[in-house]
Amino acid sequence: MKTTAIALATTVALASPAFAQANISDDVVRIGVMTDMSGQFSHESGEGSVTAVKMAVEDFGGKVLGKPIEVIVADHQNRNEVAIAKAREWYDVGKVDMIANLINSSIALAVTNVAQEKNRIAIVNGSGSSRLTGDSCTPNSIHYAYDTYALAQGTGKALIKEGLNSWYFLTADYAFGHALEGDTANVVKANGGTVAGAIRYPIDTPDHSSFLLQAQASKAKVVAVAGSGTTFINAVKSAKDFGLTDGGKQSIAGLLVWITDIDSMGLNTAQGLVLTNGFYWDRDDETRAFSKRFYERMKRMPHMGDAGDYSSTMHYLNAIKAAGTDDAKTVMAKMREMPVNDFFAKNGRVREDGRFVHDMYVYEVKKPSESKYPWDYYKLRAVIPGDEAYRPLSESKCPLVKK
Repeated sequence: MKTTAIALATTVALASPAFAQANISDDVVRIGVMTDMSGQFSHESGEGSVTAVKMAVEDFGGKVLGKPIEVIVADHQNRNEVAIAKAREWYDVGKVDMIANLINSSIALAVTNVAQEKNRIAIVNGSGSSRLTGDSCTPNSIHYAYDTYALAQGTGKALIKEGLNSWYFLTADYAFGHALEGDTANVVKANGGTVAGAIRYPIDTPDHSSFLLQAQASKAKVVAVAGSGTTFINAVKSAKDFGLTDGGKQSIAGLLVWITDIDSMGLNTAQGLVLTNGFYWDRDDETRAFSKRFYERMKRMPHMGDAGDYSSTMHYLNAIKAAGTDDAKTVMAKMREMPVNDFFAKNGRVREDGRFVHDMYVYEVKKPSESKYPWDYYKLRAVIPGDEAYRPLSESKCPLVKK
């Protein structure tokens, strides 16, 4: 009986919170926010993504399984070699458990490979390339807020339904732009539309005039800007200056539009743009409550990248708590197992390819006369259920998907 009692006591000890605490590597959970702090994507990531992650950590209580949570930050400068070197340093020397944000698809594709190599975790919110859950998927990464396939499904189908069935692409010449053009072109063609042509511009170009002249000459009904950041804003402004939209000659489609873009352009320029998004601050009481707190810190409303950074960080920390460890493989399995129900997503889930599946929304930018208060920029046109928004697993090129 004495032996049985000792064995029972040991079993209880192993199941206790004290034992769970011992399964946190280095006695701390470290989250590294790797983002663009100063470049052309900084207004859609940067300090906003850092703030969102820190808010999640604070709301979680600053500790998990009794151990502290640390947040560190790095600017990848939109250079792959910088991002890869920093990821290796963080994982090897800094003992970082999870890297967050990863704006810029080329950066995200590179760092998720490092995460797999080092058996750590990467959660992507800023970047959109659908390759992240396609041929470049990894067992160690999650693509959370949106992707190019979902953007195409929303904006592409919405405009074709209006009879805007001939398209010309102005495409940013990097991984995200290529993926966005390809996914949208496939949607256009599948729904009876045609692609009149495409031209690719360097992501750091300050002048779009020559590209816009070619788009204008195409006579396509839609000039689709497959890019992001300040170059997207400049392209839309230049298109207006060139008179592309005068008299309904051509329509500008923003294939990735952040609410900070709309704020920068102003409603006079942005009005009428149709866009697809995973989050809008003014959608319901829950989104407004989070956004009010975010606004108090950032003096701007959050966009889907910010909201995704917060939500995915909370999901990661909840998974550690539920798993009783920060071991990457165990935590990834728990994140796939546990649904997400928060202000960002209802019944959201992580698929085997790493895609976080949740509803997406098609919005139209309001006219100045329709906006009733600051940041009142969107009106809802359609809700796309998650199972329809994202590429079906039957079409997936991810080697992790069993067929």
